[in-house]
Amino acid sequence: MSRIILVAVLSILLGGNILHAQDTFQPKPVDDVGNKGLIYNKELAFNIRLHTNGFSMGADFGRLKTYYLTRTFHVELGELKNHKEYRTNLDRSSATGRISRSFIYGKQNNFFVLRAGMGQKRYFSEKAKYKGVAVGISYKGGPSLGVLKPYYLELLSTENNSSPFVSTKPVKYSQEVHDDFLDPWNIFGSSSWAKGFDEIKLVPGLHGQFAIHFDWGAFDEYLKAVEAGIMLDVYFRKVPIMVETVNVENRPFFLNLFINLQLGKRS
Repeated sequence: MSRIILVAVLSILLGGNILHAQDTFQPKPVDDVGNKGLIYNKELAFNIRLHTNGFSMGADFGRLKTYYLTRTFHVELGELKNHKEYRTNLDRSSATGRISRSFIYGKQNNFFVLRAGMGQKRYFSEKAKYKGVAVGISYKGGPSLGVLKPYYLELLSTENNSSPFVSTKPVKYSQEVHDDFLDPWNIFGSSSWAKGFDEIKLVPGLHGQFAIHFDWGAFDEYLKAVEAGIMLDVYFRKVPIMVETVNVENRPFFLNLFINLQLGKRS
């Protein structure tokens, strides 16, 4: 009889330890509909996005709602370019005694973009238990704030007659300097990248994006994913990136294809 009682007590103690261990490693009830096997509640992903007319860097803050659905808040900073931009370099060293910088012909403003908004990520199916790629979609959107910074060129100048070389002066685009600004033989190169930040102007807008999402370890602790998709930025007026000519036009919208690399962690 004593042996039977001892076996019963040990069984109860071991059973309690097993249940306790299950509670520790499985924080959500295993029979919850849509939550089966879900361990993590939050994720943080850092993004590096390359698109057809620029780039951006940012972060996604996600909350895992079910095995297949994550709701996200995102913020990113990047640059948008006109598709007509091209960089060139004209050697003016013999006239100025300095090495000339490359420049973008006809550019009048840099355009930087701060985006923020909400979105969702949905997986089509549960990934392999340890290895494999989970495939899904992601979509997000929200407000944007564009930042216009004047693009300065170093134009050749004859004001300093005491020097054996022709001097240069930084000039931003305006109607008064239209001809000189677009005369390639009058351009020494671009000015310092930081010049013009004290003259910025803001342009409000909206953005949206849709992507196919590929995740290596969709429910592992460390997030490793790639997205490929399409994005649209729309502003409430034309964005004057380039000097408009017969062949160059500024628009209030930007439609781009992109590839986005995501690295992060879940908790």
